[in-house]
Amino acid sequence: MTDVSILLLLIQLPATAILLSRLVKGPRRYPPIQPQQPTPDLLGTVSVVVPTLNEALRISPLLAGLTCQSYEVREIIVVDSKSRDGTPDLVKAAQQRDPRFRLLTDDPLPPGWVGRPWALHNGFLQSAAASQWFLGMDADTVPDPGLVAGLVQTATTQGYDLVSLSPQFVLKYPGECWLQPALLMTLLYRFDPAGINTEQPERVMANGQCFLCRRSVLAAVDGYSSASSSFCDDVTLARYIAAQGFKVGFLDGAKVLKVRMYEGALETWKEWGRSLDLKDASPRGQIWGDLWLLSAVQGLPLLVVLSYLVFSPSLSPSPLLLLLGLNIFLLVIRFAMLLAIAPSYDRKDAKGGWLFWLSPFADPLAVLRIFLSAFHTPREWRGRKYS
Repeated sequence: MTDVSILLLLIQLPATAILLSRLVKGPRRYPPIQPQQPTPDLLGTVSVVVPTLNEALRISPLLAGLTCQSYEVREIIVVDSKSRDGTPDLVKAAQQRDPRFRLLTDDPLPPGWVGRPWALHNGFLQSAAASQWFLGMDADTVPDPGLVAGLVQTATTQGYDLVSLSPQFVLKYPGECWLQPALLMTLLYRFDPAGINTEQPERVMANGQCFLCRRSVLAAVDGYSSASSSFCDDVTLARYIAAQGFKVGFLDGAKVLKVRMYEGALETWKEWGRSLDLKDASPRGQIWGDLWLLSAVQGLPLLVVLSYLVFSPSLSPSPLLLLLGLNIFLLVIRFAMLLAIAPSYDRKDAKGGWLFWLSPFADPLAVLRIFLSAFHTPREWRGRKYS
């Protein structure tokens, strides 16, 4: 027992130090983005591009939200990948009410490209050269009427060339209230908090659900070409742009952007879980380092404490006492993090919303999901098959 305790301490202590070095940055982070009214200098400066594939059941709130954006939005280009569920009809109906909408169908998917970056790349190529900003948005998002103005004003005043937002997640069902926060925590433990400027390009985070980039910068890197084959194209592209010396930011957008990504725990496990490893944007050594960190500070603490409660070993050996104390400390941090991430969740209409507070008990499963994803290359995404 003593030897096992020493081994676990050697695994967990340095990982805990790394985790704490990231969490202590939280109080210094840039405050959440606020909705803003546009100023005359923003007139027609933004082209919005939305990639779609069979989004009829969830795109209507986005279309309504984009219609509510003011004169800073020059055009709204929806690039559809031959949806069969009526998505184009909904876009055409929106176009009747708002002429800024434009519906395009992307060309056949070329070799080496994944569907989402290909659609965004086509939208960028078709966007107005007079626009200063390119804003990629996903069909499952719900933007506040002041989102675009607030985002562009923040990017301009802070000198960002690219900035993306973490949203407020809308939860509805018990399983996802329990599992989704645990999966989100795998990101929060690996990377700096939203609102902290990350100096290392390989540690930059991004979210393609709301992804604002200077058009000139995107043109300089040939659009989405650097992320053509990536299933996490947002992070891949953001890190590539950061490596070219441009300023990239990842900010808290919970007050201006909501998202309803997946229906239930099973869909959350399958769809979101397979991209959270970020293997397409990370070197192999970084992936292994992240897996070690997550295992040490998120996967093991609950298991170690439960093992002690079940087997009730003597605490006389000091390594075992130190190990137990360390893992209780990590669990206290994990439960405290629920208070920090609570504003990132809309649970007012959720069934079993109280399960959010028990999400630390899903941590071993969340870490297991990252392991499974890290060693598996997706062969199908949103109905498209890839070789």
